[in-house]
Amino acid sequence: MAHPKRKISKTRRDKRRTHYKASAPKVAVDSVTGEAHLYHRAHWHEGKLYYRGQVLIDNTEEIEA
Repeated sequence: MAHPKRKISKTRRDKRRTHYKASAPKVAVDSVTGEAHLYHRAHWHEGKLYYRGQVLIDNTEEIEA
């Protein structure tokens, strides 16, 4: 099993990790509702599920039994 010959210093380890950065999520604004949401994600607004400006699910309607 491979193992290091010398201990890697904290500075050297941290230099290697400088390239791993968290990026801010891309946020879009829906043209219909004006709601901010993540790209390529459906979002709820006032009881309706929207995706690309279209209503997918409408929970405001009464269900007839």
